[in-house]
Amino acid sequence: MSSQQLVWLITGTSSGFGRRLVQSALSRGDLVIASARCLKSIQDLAECPSHQGRVRLLELDVSSGSKNIKHQVDIAVGFFGRIDVLVNNAGHAIPNILEEGGSECLRKQFEVNVFGVIDMANAAAPHMRAQGSGTIVNIGSRSAWKTEIAGIGPYSASKAAIHALTETLAAELAQFNIRVLLVAPGAFRTESAYKQPWVSPNPMPEYATTRNTSISRFNGVRDTMRGDPAKAMEVVVDVVRGEGVARGRERPMYLFLGEDAEVDLRAKLGKITKALDDWVDVTRGVSFDST
Repeated sequence: MSSQQLVWLITGTSSGFGRRLVQSALSRGDLVIASARCLKSIQDLAECPSHQGRVRLLELDVSSGSKNIKHQVDIAVGFFGRIDVLVNNAGHAIPNILEEGGSECLRKQFEVNVFGVIDMANAAAPHMRAQGSGTIVNIGSRSAWKTEIAGIGPYSASKAAIHALTETLAAELAQFNIRVLLVAPGAFRTESAYKQPWVSPNPMPEYATTRNTSISRFNGVRDTMRGDPAKAMEVVVDVVRGEGVARGRERPMYLFLGEDAEVDLRAKLGKITKALDDWVDVTRGVSFDST
């Protein structure tokens, strides 16, 4: 369990998981650097009397490129002298049919959800190495394995990329006593959940029915979501600090949050296992013949 006062740098704190994570970390007595693209959207965090002196604001666009991000992270380190926990929470969704959106939409999606995460991690890692410890938390998604839904291709692909990159990052940084945690939430009722505008730069009549059905589905999902984002972020702080539900447990690399995340992951694992079992003879039959 960590009795130390931790310094958190959290991206995307204007709403959703990010804002609730700020509140949870502050409630434990920690220090927080809250970032957002627009400082006005998070100004209230610094104005709260109970937060005086324990929260600093940072204007940060995670898609602004590695050079600018490194500069901003260096500034952030100067606020409290260190960064103990980096949370890569900032992200967005660009729902569209893959053939209609094309690679242009994929590139826009990856700019924030993937390249921004790597730029932030690479900017924070040298500081954590220098201090001999640190934790990087990457927010993934159950959409990385629940991909068979029209319209979520770019988003699910970006989150699948983050899942894979997080695993590699963990292996590379472990030698420096830097822990990496992948948080994979299901559907949570945040302010922006399923409110992203549908993108159709090249609408095709062949997809009209699919598109309209998908848009209707997206618009109706939010009210059915059972996930409480405040509870979820309390768990994240527990795991990082080794407190609460994490007390006495081995620190995980994967943190799955939400009943739907569990159901969808088990369904994906079942499909993969069945395909492997059904074709195991073929899988094993493509090696060179023994001499």
